[in-house]
Amino acid sequence: MGFEYQETTADLRTRIDIHAQYGKRDIDQWMLGLLRPAKGSRILDVGCGSGKQLEAFHRYLEGEAEIIGGDINEELLGQAKARKAALGAGWEIRTLDFNQRFPFADGSFDLVSCCFAIYYARDIPLTIGEMDRVLAPGGRLFTTGPMPENKRLFYDVITEATGRPIPPMPGSSRYSSEILTTIRDRFQTVELHVFENPLVFESAEPFLQYTRASLSEDRKLWVTFFEGERDYERVMNRIEAVARERLAGDDKLTMTKVVGGILATK
Repeated sequence: MGFEYQETTADLRTRIDIHAQYGKRDIDQWMLGLLRPAKGSRILDVGCGSGKQLEAFHRYLEGEAEIIGGDINEELLGQAKARKAALGAGWEIRTLDFNQRFPFADGSFDLVSCCFAIYYARDIPLTIGEMDRVLAPGGRLFTTGPMPENKRLFYDVITEATGRPIPPMPGSSRYSSEILTTIRDRFQTVELHVFENPLVFESAEPFLQYTRASLSEDRKLWVTFFEGERDYERVMNRIEAVARERLAGDDKLTMTKVVGGILATK
């Protein structure tokens, strides 16, 4: 099962920035608290994007680790390289397609991470199998993804505004079912941890900015909602009206991110 999906880096940056500005908890600190990687570890971050997790590992381990980040998006890899240069970090950046065999020998890493990316894989057993293969005995796999109850306010406002059912999301529709089951089938020990982060908006603008970044016409997941640019603006106007009605009644909009963290040991 795969998803035809395209998201601009600008859309992604907008959403990440809103998470950071309005969220009450730090997901990187949660991740590091669960993993507590040891200095000298060999770490592979699959789907590393702009290098956010690479930086978190680098800072936590004070540069005393062998860290490799891989992604297929060259624009995001450029951002990861720029982040690396700004920090003077020693991690390595590679082009890596997780839909193919990884270019690493068996047992090369102590930790493989994949944050908010694995659910876009075309063949989940193949991708997880490659993660398993490159882990050393006793090595750990850590992935994150949205749970089914993630961002209920976001979806409720869109449903009320459009009267249309929400299309299947690649994360929440696959992560705690297909992906978790596949990992449990391959690994000796598997734990599911849940991270909740309320994003509290005291005005409608940041919520609408987040919604625009999520429903952008570049996101093919939502293409059936809009018949053209004018229809997109009509729908956004209706979403804005619903959001402002809710804000007037509650004085704030609270959208809770509900993220699963799967920690598996080989």
